[in-house]
Parts: sequence; structure tokens; C-alpha cells
Amino acid sequence: MKISGWKEKLLSAGGKEILLKSVVQAIPTYAMSVFKIPKKICKGIIDAMSQFWWGDEDNQKRMHWMAWWKMCVPKEQGGMGFCDIHYFNLALLAKQAWHLVDNPESLCATILRAKYFPKVI
Repeated sequence: MKISGWKEKLLSAGGKEILLKSVVQAIPTYAMSVFKIPKKICKGIIDAMSQFWWGDEDNQKRMHWMAWWKMCVPKEQGGMGFCDIHYFNLALLAKQAWHLVDNPESLCATILRAKYFPKVI
């Protein structure tokens, strides 16, 4: 996966941060709220974000001055505030499960209950 169309040399650190948070992390949000994304795909997304952030190109690598997990720490604690894609995926799925428990009379909960638990009252 490659983040193309934007030259990392033309964007400041703040511009890169906004681009990564508002575009790259937002694109898979719907799929992540419905499906558990495999760790390999999450790692691919993180690798692409990391390469864009540090300015890696196809033919040369650059020094990564901070581990990605440290960049996922909130800004108040010294990180950059990026989302860990894997944990974000799990949180969105938990939110969907909570909606089913919290609203048992919703259409989705009714259909799932009828299909998977037909004998449970």
C-alpha cells in the first residue's frame, strides 16, 4: 500500500499529521466497524503511514526516530496521538456489540436474535 499523490517533502510535520489522521485513518473506519480486519492488513496500513511520516521512498529508507507505538500515545503524554489501527478496529466492533445489547429491540438486534438464537426468549 502506498500513499501516493502527496510528496512528503512538500508537507510540514503538521500537514503530514493532519493528512494521516483525517484521510488514512478515516478511510477504513466503516469496514473496521463491521469486520475484524486481519492483523496483517493493519500492519500494512501502519507501515504505509510510517513510511509516509518518515519520508521513506522506494529506493532509500530513512531513520525512524521513534517507534510507531510511541507515536500512538496521546499528545498529552508525549506521543503524536495517532490511532493504533488494530485496537481502533476492536473498539469499533465493541461499540457495535454494545449497541446490540443496549438496544435489544432494534432491527439489527431482532434479525440477529431470530437468526442465531431462535429459541431464546
